[in-house]
Parts: sequence; structure tokens; C-alpha cells
Amino acid sequence: MKNSRYTIATLGSHSALQILKGAHDEGFKTLLITTPSRKEFYQRFPFIDQVLVIESFSRFPEAEKKLKNKNIIIIPHGSFVAYFGVEGNKKMTLPYFGNKKVLDFEADRKKQGSWLRSSGIKVPKEFATIGEAEFPVIVKSYGAAGGAGYFLSSSKKDFKSKIKNFDGEKYLIQQYLVGVPLYIHYFYSPLTNKIEIMSMDRRYETNADAIGRIPSRYQRDVRIEPSFVVVGNSPLVLRESLLPEAFRMGEQVVAESKKKIDNRGLFGPFCLETIITPGQEIYTIEISARIVAGTNLFIEGSPYSSLFYKEPMSTGRRIAREIKLGIENHKLELMLD
Repeated sequence: MKNSRYTIATLGSHSALQILKGAHDEGFKTLLITTPSRKEFYQRFPFIDQVLVIESFSRFPEAEKKLKNKNIIIIPHGSFVAYFGVEGNKKMTLPYFGNKKVLDFEADRKKQGSWLRSSGIKVPKEFATIGEAEFPVIVKSYGAAGGAGYFLSSSKKDFKSKIKNFDGEKYLIQQYLVGVPLYIHYFYSPLTNKIEIMSMDRRYETNADAIGRIPSRYQRDVRIEPSFVVVGNSPLVLRESLLPEAFRMGEQVVAESKKKIDNRGLFGPFCLETIITPGQEIYTIEISARIVAGTNLFIEGSPYSSLFYKEPMSTGRRIAREIKLGIENHKLELMLD
């Protein structure tokens, strides 16, 4: 097989197991790059052919030098953004699945908001200053941090009190919408120009999701401040009457990315993080322009991926399938940066 000449590689974190199992199932060799403390954990999985240990993820450029000319293809996930930042990702020299220019729009809350609004999908209001805010609001840090640093605010006084403990220089003040949080996992193929919905999930966010288990009289007494750090995920299936809107949203976001970013735009896996209101309107609150950890629920596929594929198809395997098709059709360059 032609694809057996290539090795799919990623960092040992986030969705690495799903990515490398999918690559193995599609006939690729696999490589995991990780730190000493995680080596033993990852070596137990038979679909990982090689584990490359580096002292810390900051030493990744040294690993790159060792891997040149070895037909390595890097698959980024959320930890790439967290550990390396936008500029660190851009400086990677190994073939990289995805369009690195999209990172500028994902990491910058203002650019991201402009992209989503110009896509024509519903988004919550954003406020330039707390003086303009319509309460309640949620205040978000920049970058991929799994909800760390987010906080709710009910008034100007409340905001001024909480912002003192905010860790970071930049933040976004966004309208807080009440509804069901839904994370829609998409895959857009630059080969077929089609959108697929791979799966959907809800995130379990530490005490933000646990507060409802405490009787209201105790909530008032203990004054718990919600934390939005993600600790896990649970599956969710959308009612079918809302599914056409979910597909349309993904298509519009991709189409706008080709105008706003460059002619390749956004491709591969991405996630629209949404809230569905009591009026059944779907608002997009964020976009993650890469594979998200919620897809780890569906290593054996989901109710949605089974509508497109006869075999179990995770998002990780879908990435490998796209690379394999790119090799077979001599179009691999379309999907690598």
C-alpha cells in the first residue's frame, strides 16, 4: 500500500489515541511524540508503532530535526495550540495536516467573531467594554485552554471584582445564553468539497455542571463560583428536524473561510460550539478549527458517521482516510501545510 510509506505522528495528549488508532486502521505507520512521564502509558497500545521521547514539549523542534526526510505527517490537536501557540505551530517544518492561516482566526477572539458573524450564522452579542454589556455575560480568555479562566458576571460591580483575578491580558465579553450546549464535530473534505457531521457531544465542566445537584438554599449559602474547566464529555444526538440547520451552519462557516482567510480556507476536522435556546435557535459561541476532545467518545464511530460509512469511522480515522485518498489521487498537497 502506498500509504504504508508514510507515518502519521502527533503529540501524546488530547486525542492522540484516537488519531493514531485511526491512522493504523487506514494502513499508516504511527509515531507518538511525548515526554518521559507519559512514555509507559502510551507504549501499552499496540497501534502505536514508535514512541519518541523528548524532555519537554518545548523541545519539539529538536524532534523535528530527527524526523526530516522520513515521510512524517503531523496531525495537530488542541495541545499543539496550548503548548506551542500560533507562532510555534507556524514554524513547524514537517508536513502538517491543515491550513495554518486558520490559527490566526481561531486564536484571536475578535477575528473569530468577525468570521462567524460574516458567515451568516447566529452568534451571541459581544461587547467592547463592560459599560456596554447586557447582563448576564461570560468573560473568556483567548486561546485553547479548555474553559480555564472563564467566568460569569451579573453586573458591572461583579465584573470589576472578578477581573482582578483574571489571568491574561486579553479577554472577550460575550452575552450569556441560556440553553442546551451542543458541540458539533464536522469534517470538511478539500477533495470532495463536502461537509460531514461526524458526531456531537456535551462537555462536563467541573462545578458549572455540578451546581444543579445542590439544593438552591445551599447554593445561596456557599456562594459557589462556576468553573468552566472541561473534565469530560458525554454523547448527544440532535433532534432530526434541527439537523439540516446544523449542516447549513458548517457549510456557511467553511464557505466564508475561503473568502476571509485564503482560497483553501478551513478544512479537515472542526467543531462549532453552540447553544440551543428554548426557541430552538442554534447560536454558535465558538469555533475550534481542529479535532476536539469530544470526538474521543466515538472511536468506534457515531450515529452520524454510520450514515456515511459502513465501517467504524472516528474523526481520527477520517483524517487518515482523507490523507490516504490524497495520496491515491496525487492531491496530498491540498491538505498539507
